[in-house]
Amino acid sequence: MKILSPRVLRALERFNATYPWDHNAHYHRWILRQLPRRFERALDVGSGSGDLARLLARRADAVKAVDSDPLITAQAQKLTPAVLPVTFGVVDAIAEFPAGSYDVITCVATIHHMPFAQVLTRFRRHLAPGGTLVIVGLFRAQTPVDHLLGVVAIPANAAMGWLKNKGRPSPRPVSMTAPTRSADMTFDDIFREARDVLPGARLRRRLFWRYTLVWDQP
Repeated sequence: MKILSPRVLRALERFNATYPWDHNAHYHRWILRQLPRRFERALDVGSGSGDLARLLARRADAVKAVDSDPLITAQAQKLTPAVLPVTFGVVDAIAEFPAGSYDVITCVATIHHMPFAQVLTRFRRHLAPGGTLVIVGLFRAQTPVDHLLGVVAIPANAAMGWLKNKGRPSPRPVSMTAPTRSADMTFDDIFREARDVLPGARLRRRLFWRYTLVWDQP
C-alpha cells in the first residue's frame, strides 16, 4: 500500500539515516515490566548486541544469550562487563536449541527469521513451569488497522529519532548493524498459529511495525 510519494520516502530515509534509533530497544523496558523482579535462568534468542541480555542480567542469576551471527555476537561480548552473569554463544536456535529449562525466554525481532510454529514449540518445551515467554516481532501489514498504525508510525518515527539523538546527526548504534529481513507473516497469521501452540498467549499490534506476544507456562 503506497501512502507517500517516492520523493517524500527518499527524504524520510535520509532523515532517519541521519538520526537513527533502535526500534527494538524501545521495547526493552516494556519487556522487563512483563517479568518477575528476580528469576534464576533466562534465555535471549537473537541477542544481537546484547542490550536486552545485559538488562536481564540485573535480575537473573544467569543469562544465556544466543545469536546466529558471529560478528554481532563478538560485539556483544566486548560490550558486556565481565561481572554480569551473561554467556554469549553463536547458535542456530533451530538446529541446536540451547539445552535446559528457563524461567524467562525473550526473543526480539528474530522469530521472523525462523519457522514460526516450530520455534514457538521449542520455546514452550524449554520454558520452566511458571516461566514467562516474551516476544517482540515484526509482521507484514495487511489490514486497514495495520496500515493505519504504519501511517501513525511514520511521523512518530522521525520525531523519536530527532529526540533520542538530541537533534544531532549520529552513527547507527551497534544494535542496528545485525542482519535484517522483512517479515512475511501477517498479524492474523501470527495470532492464529501462536494460539494453536501457546493457548492463552496475549498478542497486540504495536507502533513502529512491531507486535508483542506474552505467554506464561502453566
